[in-house]
Amino acid sequence: MSIAAYKRTISETESPRQIERRVLSTVTAELESKSLAFDQAEESLDKLTLLADGLRETLWYNQRVWMALRNDLADPGNALAPDLKAGLISLALWVDSHTQGVLKGEQKVRPLLDINRSILRGLEGNPMHVME
Repeated sequence: MSIAAYKRTISETESPRQIERRVLSTVTAELESKSLAFDQAEESLDKLTLLADGLRETLWYNQRVWMALRNDLADPGNALAPDLKAGLISLALWVDSHTQGVLKGEQKVRPLLDINRSILRGLEGNPMHVME
């Protein structure tokens, strides 16, 4: 099966919410696997090494996911409540800013994971635990 056919099959069998959950879950798992060592590193050289060993690409992937969510939320056809859209767009902007801080070695990855996990809980239909 070609990649285009595979993507078409996925988009025909998954709801947008399921696709968002799957993509966010994937990037969150990747961040989790690389974040602890970075967050515990005290030396800039150690952080740079971890970024070069794949964390940078994972952070960019997470940033692209949030950029896509932000673009979807800003679309006039998006049916979410305006206050929810505004809150999520604000989160997306924060993710972008915080990611830049992580890439500079000034911030930790953990807050990005916390945000992703909270959104995942909401996408799973468990809003009582969103943004703990």
